[in-house]
Amino acid sequence: MTPKFVFVTGGVISSLGKGLAAASIGSLLEARGFRVTLQKLDPYINVDAGTMSPYQHGEVYVTDDGGETDLDLGHYERFTSARMTRANNVTAGKVYGAVIEKERRGDYLGRTVQVIPHITDEIKASIRKVATGVDVVIVEIGGTVGDIEGLPFLEAVRQFKKDVGKDNVIYVHLTLVPFIQAAAELKTKATQHSVKELRAIGIQPDVLLCRTDKEHPLTPSIKSKIALFCDVEEEAVIAARDVDTIYEVPLAFHEQGLDESIGKLLGLPPRPADLGRWEEIVRRIKAPRHRVRIGIVGKYIEVKDSYKSLSEALCHGGIANEAAVDVVWLDAERLEREGLHGHVQGLDGILVPGGFGDRGIEGKIQAIRHAREERVPFFGICLGMQCAVIEYARHVCGLSGANSTEFDPAPPHNVIDLLPEQRGVTAKGGTMRLGLYPIVLGEGSRASRAYGQGAIRERHRHRYEVNNEYLGALQDQGLRISGVWPEKQLVEIVELPDHPWFVAGQFHPEFRSRPWEPHPLFAAFIQAALGHQASA
Repeated sequence: MTPKFVFVTGGVISSLGKGLAAASIGSLLEARGFRVTLQKLDPYINVDAGTMSPYQHGEVYVTDDGGETDLDLGHYERFTSARMTRANNVTAGKVYGAVIEKERRGDYLGRTVQVIPHITDEIKASIRKVATGVDVVIVEIGGTVGDIEGLPFLEAVRQFKKDVGKDNVIYVHLTLVPFIQAAAELKTKATQHSVKELRAIGIQPDVLLCRTDKEHPLTPSIKSKIALFCDVEEEAVIAARDVDTIYEVPLAFHEQGLDESIGKLLGLPPRPADLGRWEEIVRRIKAPRHRVRIGIVGKYIEVKDSYKSLSEALCHGGIANEAAVDVVWLDAERLEREGLHGHVQGLDGILVPGGFGDRGIEGKIQAIRHAREERVPFFGICLGMQCAVIEYARHVCGLSGANSTEFDPAPPHNVIDLLPEQRGVTAKGGTMRLGLYPIVLGEGSRASRAYGQGAIRERHRHRYEVNNEYLGALQDQGLRISGVWPEKQLVEIVELPDHPWFVAGQFHPEFRSRPWEPHPLFAAFIQAALGHQASA
């Protein structure tokens, strides 16, 4: 079958949920038996998200092949069986860089290099690159219609319809229908203007997803008005209402016939939708048998998107145990200043996630010591594992002043140190240990029991590692090295055998967790938290 293309745009304001909308469309098409992939076109000039602050852009999502990408790729992988690569996230920086490189080589044979056709052709080539072996490609264009930096991308997707045939492309536009309290009614004018802006660029949307809140649904008369003024079919005006859980979005769209409309518009063969998996996920989330409180000790907690995949992976661990997970956000800097009293009481588990730099580190270490000494289930991820090793070295092994050279260039005991291959690296973009690496698990370890196997693969994003010169001292005092990267004998997982559940990994397991296939470590962590709660 010739690949079909769905282009998802947004208007009026940002943060309406284009990524979730695109992911949900993918999940609905998969439920009908179609093979899908998704792609994010980001108009910013950065080559990738790797050098961007979490405060600016939320988390950096890492793919198997080591791509540092937009967080929406996490939504794509959590909602579909598609696996993302660096090719699934295209930025203006990548596009312009590729065009300039070709110009320097002389590929354009002396022609003047322009936005049209050279930049737009490069964008279209990037879309085609991910279109092999699938039935439908869903492409989300970042930003909102009217953004100056997004114009080349919108022009490229406008041209794309002509290139591949009008029967193979549709445009889905996500827009806002706000409820104005003073007038006590929903207003459609913002949507009308957004569509007008899109049409001025040359794109006529085929489907409108209208964001509204729970309390104010789109009435038939409002849908009819939007359809008339925006020149779309009435059944293609879909309410994108707030829901209790993001995993309910595919079901809400299906109830309104979104997948049916997309199938007809693209000429896809009619197939029934099997949404049983999504119904069970939503049931477990909305009617949990248990409830646990997990403290996340972070340094970017003001921006919750900084830990998006982490929050979702905890939710997935809850799904595996039919438990609601209530996250308690703990500011690492505040713990450092004020101590733990009044902050960690009543927690069923403590998680210390990844991050960079020395801000809040001592607060993280205090929380880890509390979890170890009070026998509270603990899960450390990346920097969280490094902090766990520092805490153990200081307070159990007696290595006073133990630290990472990331925080102290010359500590008395550099139990965490820069990877040897990183010592001469000065460039920041794409230079860390990135992507999928194999790990061998220790027989009989908590990690191997959780995974149910002895060899695994996980995604990484870091520059520092446990210093192998200190392994003897750590192991002699009871810290078990239960996971190792065999090629270089680097520490991947540590755990405490005499603790109810104390496990930390150098990798990012949250990137491989799915609602229907929770990551084994998150499922085991939540199970341990339930056990701690029961014994309290």
